[in-house]
Amino acid sequence: MIDPRVPRFDWGMAVTAVSDLFNDGSYPDLEKEEKIVANGTRGEIVRVGTHEDSNTPVYLVEFEGGRLVGCLEEEIRPLL
Repeated sequence: MIDPRVPRFDWGMAVTAVSDLFNDGSYPDLEKEEKIVANGTRGEIVRVGTHEDSNTPVYLVEFEGGRLVGCLEEEIRPLL
């Protein structure tokens, strides 16, 4: 078993997307691979969880406009 990685970010933290984020099928009302969040869009972490298979942190981010997206650490960065 892989030990869970400690999350670098915490809920309530303001973040920005570091690249365009695309639909992986999580949004059935959108086309697969459709852009759902643009690079530079601001958001706030509303929940921190763990991906069960890889034991990596997953962040539920509410981006501007109300879009909720599950993000990995490499997809977001904190706003200073």
